[in-house]
Amino acid sequence: MTRDLLRLVTAGSVDDGKSTVVGRLLYDTKSVLGDQIDAVLRASVQRGLDTPDLALLVDGLRAEREQGITIDVAYRYFSTARRTFILADTPGHVQYTRNTVTGASTADHAALLCDASKGMLPQTRRHLAVMAMLDVPGLTLAVNKMDLVDFAEDTFLEIRDAFVRQALDLGYAADRVLAVPVSALTGDNVVTTSPRTPWYEGPTLLERLETVEVDRPAAGAALRMPVQYVLRDQRDGYRGYAGRIAAGSVRAGDEVVVLPDGVRTVVDRVDTPDGDVPEAAAGSTVSLVLRDQVDIGRGDLIASVARPPEVTDQLDATVCWLGDTPLEAGARLLLKHGTRTTAAQVTELISRFDEQSLSVVARPSALNLNDTGRVRVQVAKGLPVDGYTECRSTGTFILINRSDGNTVGAGLIGDPMSAFVGLATPSARPEPVTP
Repeated sequence: MTRDLLRLVTAGSVDDGKSTVVGRLLYDTKSVLGDQIDAVLRASVQRGLDTPDLALLVDGLRAEREQGITIDVAYRYFSTARRTFILADTPGHVQYTRNTVTGASTADHAALLCDASKGMLPQTRRHLAVMAMLDVPGLTLAVNKMDLVDFAEDTFLEIRDAFVRQALDLGYAADRVLAVPVSALTGDNVVTTSPRTPWYEGPTLLERLETVEVDRPAAGAALRMPVQYVLRDQRDGYRGYAGRIAAGSVRAGDEVVVLPDGVRTVVDRVDTPDGDVPEAAAGSTVSLVLRDQVDIGRGDLIASVARPPEVTDQLDATVCWLGDTPLEAGARLLLKHGTRTTAAQVTELISRFDEQSLSVVARPSALNLNDTGRVRVQVAKGLPVDGYTECRSTGTFILINRSDGNTVGAGLIGDPMSAFVGLATPSARPEPVTP
């Protein structure tokens, strides 16, 4: 039987217990091997702990284990009788928000964490805003460490109401958000229902994740396939254009357009590692053999003729700035879109979004670390782009520092923030300039 797949991202503030919650999910669903459990037990004893530190099932790097923090995105795979999960556990530290963006960029659902004894913190609100900006379809808040507040119902309700209010303000529908009271340390409401929360009648965290609705790509989505490699065989004259189908589907006989040059041709064959197939859909890695000899290279995009993306060298985009040095108008960077990397210049900072107050400030002087704002970007050569809300794959890009190659920004084509209630138009008041 083929199980439904859920791509899940977890996020929260430092010490909210994200890794422990994930470790509890893995442990209680028997999704870890015996030798992994033995390693965790040994490490826990070395730390002087009386009970297993389940966070170590997720914290995979030696350095982060020694520090007791998660500093990278840890991917785990597990399954239950109902569903298969690809889980990305992201770091809580403010300086690693870039990793949260990475983990959330392909997620179907987000499980946010907060400490019941601390409530909603600024970093929790920041992560919530990132999920909204990246159009993650649904949210679950695990109000963790309920044991520290004696499983008090009023504490949970206060946190739940604050979470739901901000999620609704960010454009989420009420049926797409839920809060669950849990204690990862003792296992309450993570996998099994807790007798210590008789006032809570909702699902456990696992039940919520097993049953939450997953948004699938709409049938008939337009083809988008970035070309990664050109495959040639001189012996028989074979030439195929290999890549992963990012959206839509393709079959032999389809007319396609190669962008950014705009050359049209027809697909003769759809090759896979298992041989020719009549049709392949989003997520499939294929090699397309085309009817005509077309000049195609890595970085080009094969797309639907009927609904091609726009080719433009001017991008109006939303950027989450991840660099330590502030982003200012005029900055020269590299921009990676799909499989193409090109020179780019940020020509204008249009607005900055304050995720704490849910307000927008026009014409900021700069975007600092973890700021989100609208910008205009000039690229050296036209790129085939869609709006992010129309197609994630061709609606995203990353910004790279030219001198050291580090990723300093994550960009979304268009203005997904305009969907936030009351935030469609930036304030006419510019940001004050600090003398």
